[in-house]
Amino acid sequence: MKSFTVPLAGAPKRRALRAALLSVASISVVVALAGCASATQSTSTGAADFKKATQNDKATITVWADSTRLPAVQAYQTSHPNAKLNIVTYDGSADGSTYLQTKVQLFDRTGKGWPDVVFASPTDVTWASEATSPSAQAFAAPVDELVSKSTIDNFAKGSLTPCEFNGHTYCLRNDIAQVVTWYNKTLFDKFGYTVPTTWEQYQALGAQVAKDHPGYVLGWVGDSNSQESYFWSSQCPAFDLIKPNTLRVALSAPECTRMATLLDSMIANKSISTQASNNATFIKNTAPKVLMAVGPSWYGQYIFNGGFKTPAGQIAAANPMTWDGDTTAATGNVGGGVWMISSHSKNLKAATAITKWLTTSDANQGSAPTYPAYSPAAKVWLANPTNSKYFASDVSGAFTTAANEVWTGWSNTKFSDATAWSSVVLPALTAGKTLTATLPAWQAAIVDEAKSVGYTVTTK
Repeated sequence: MKSFTVPLAGAPKRRALRAALLSVASISVVVALAGCASATQSTSTGAADFKKATQNDKATITVWADSTRLPAVQAYQTSHPNAKLNIVTYDGSADGSTYLQTKVQLFDRTGKGWPDVVFASPTDVTWASEATSPSAQAFAAPVDELVSKSTIDNFAKGSLTPCEFNGHTYCLRNDIAQVVTWYNKTLFDKFGYTVPTTWEQYQALGAQVAKDHPGYVLGWVGDSNSQESYFWSSQCPAFDLIKPNTLRVALSAPECTRMATLLDSMIANKSISTQASNNATFIKNTAPKVLMAVGPSWYGQYIFNGGFKTPAGQIAAANPMTWDGDTTAATGNVGGGVWMISSHSKNLKAATAITKWLTTSDANQGSAPTYPAYSPAAKVWLANPTNSKYFASDVSGAFTTAANEVWTGWSNTKFSDATAWSSVVLPALTAGKTLTATLPAWQAAIVDEAKSVGYTVTTK
């Protein structure tokens, strides 16, 4: 086994707390994971263009992984001593890095060098499922032709949607970051509050907290991924691919304005903070007074435990909230990576074997840093004391429920959903503007970015 690190000169500076799923060794290295959930969206001609290279079952395969997934790949090597692996660590597409895409374009031109298996962000699938030139083959192989349907069907509902294009599946999901309702049970019991089950109750609780316990908060919106927790959960069509290359960006839709109005009222009474969760002032002064937070499944370990140092036995999780009149909840997904198999691999048997093991095996996923997308492995993960002993009560019910309620209308696009939020919305909030007043500017920024990468855009 050979292992080395790809040099990343000029790699983008990391945006803290974009998605801990790409680097969760500690709160200080939580990084961005560009990408979202998705709808069918590729312009690829699909698996019809998939032509297998001449196969050699004894050929060494090259696996590219980020530093967080590196131990899993090494564990596979240890448990499969006959596997011939060339292991390479790279940035894993953190912060919207285009390193993988750039290298694949180079390999397409030279006709060699492609890795056999890569860990990447869902956004990478948007280009990896289509050819970079008329003479090239799409980088990602259709995994639905390499693994069984029963395996694919066992992934959490909607979790493979970012992988699906033109009737085929081009990646296997490593983990998901379903949004749940986090709350400090110790403080709720002390103050006599009831955990809200609807967004309207959440808003009402904010008004009560502002009156009876000023200084305490029910969340924050200052992170570069806060829009995924709130507006995605509200089914806001900010990134809605209605056709393969047509994006709907309609922030005047009621699903967007209702959330903006709710948050504006809570920001105004200071029951929601506009600071970032990794802000030093927030951590010092506000973190001890966080009553609730609407956020992904990794918040418990990597925000409350690792970042805020909230003592064990206080934090609990409840199901995603619904809106009055809705019978089912919808929630967001703040992160999660994928594994792709190269269509150019000369040893698809070995490439498929490690990809399947990394994403579905109890041996790997049962002790993974974050919640597995593969449902049977997620049960093992939840049963692992390491993933439960910190909490005040069992989080299994909330995590499992939310994993199957992620709304797939917030699509996996060719650009990050964090850019416009960070560059337009967060500065506006800092300047004292309301979210409602900022929606048109946010929409305009998304539209401009979408058009710059070739999307036709509708705002209706």
